[in-house]
Amino acid sequence: MHYTNHVASDFYHRYKEDLALFKEMGYTTFNTSISWARIYPHGIKGGINQEGVEFYRDVFKTAKEYGMDPVITLYKYDEPVSLLEQHGGWRNRAMIDEFVEFARVCFTEYKDYVNKWMTFNEINIIMPRDGQKTEKNQRNLIYLHNQLVAAARATIVAHEIDSNLKVGCMICGNMSYPLTPDPLDAIARYENFQDFFCYSADTQMRGYYPPFAKRIWGKYGITPEITEQDKEDLMNGKSDFIGFSYYASGVVTTHKVEENGHTAGNVLGTVKNPYLKASEWGWQIDPIGLRIMLNKMYDRTQKPIFISENGLGARDQLNSDFSIHDPYRIDYLKQHFKQIEEAIDDGVDVIGYIMWGVIDIVSAGSCEMAKRYGVIYVDGDNLGNGTYKRYKKDSFKWYHDYIQAQHQQFKK
Repeated sequence: MHYTNHVASDFYHRYKEDLALFKEMGYTTFNTSISWARIYPHGIKGGINQEGVEFYRDVFKTAKEYGMDPVITLYKYDEPVSLLEQHGGWRNRAMIDEFVEFARVCFTEYKDYVNKWMTFNEINIIMPRDGQKTEKNQRNLIYLHNQLVAAARATIVAHEIDSNLKVGCMICGNMSYPLTPDPLDAIARYENFQDFFCYSADTQMRGYYPPFAKRIWGKYGITPEITEQDKEDLMNGKSDFIGFSYYASGVVTTHKVEENGHTAGNVLGTVKNPYLKASEWGWQIDPIGLRIMLNKMYDRTQKPIFISENGLGARDQLNSDFSIHDPYRIDYLKQHFKQIEEAIDDGVDVIGYIMWGVIDIVSAGSCEMAKRYGVIYVDGDNLGNGTYKRYKKDSFKWYHDYIQAQHQQFKK
């Protein structure tokens, strides 16, 4: 079910209050996305909306003043409606120029406050996965090519504006296991990893499409129009670091699975893993999978890694004394942080971690406020009712103490 809440956490009006809470917790990294429509509501031809530019400037300036290093995402599925009307969306290569000019404004205006950027959030989310030669799947591969080129060109622009700016890609995590020792399961799992994750990640990190891209194009009956300029831009606009989201792992098999043998979830729906527990929404919890993913990606890229989303959606109860007891979230964070520490000991260059989300927001998968991710509670419900006051959950104090302990460890 999808709900009608468009208020979300009301960060727009409460960002100074929220940033002060992040500072109190000890946060040293702050991530948000910039709404393209706030900067260029009608695209290049409509001109810049200076009010939108100044809003984000104050957000990033405040974050810096509070000791946070902003890591900012340019695109989170929200291009201006006017560009859909003008160009028909990402099927039109004119969107590349629109995006690059939007990125240029952001890099120029905010370079004094932001030195780490991510271009497209979970750029691989539109990657076809069912193997069917449908018009939608073919169209999505064209969309994705144009977005990969746009990301590369934006990265080139960032480096031209300021060589100190670092621009990373951001990929939806895809950690999975074969269900059985059957070699067919093993190759199916590996192809799943190549198709959904590496197709986009390799292109952005290496500067060219990987060899297995031809297999993917053949499967879907399409070859993207790749110009010589595209090839040059992809190579010159390689990402400086790789970011990825990680919530759960999956299982891949070529064997028939019982009807109740699949997990729930939006893009993360998969065959159930009998060795793992799951959240109320069916997302299987696998901290060790995060360590495996970090090692796999570092072995593959040899570039710094940023864990850009990780968290647990759960139903939290606001008690009469305004306390919120969430031991399940503390346990989730504790287990995942332990595996990140193990990966660092393995030699992985982990440069940052962002919890999704540090404050309650509307869940992207179900559009619910009831599916809460934060260590800060927002008093709002699925329909937008509530005071929208902020309350600290038990996990807030635990996270604060963890950060302080890490600071002390680094001082030794």
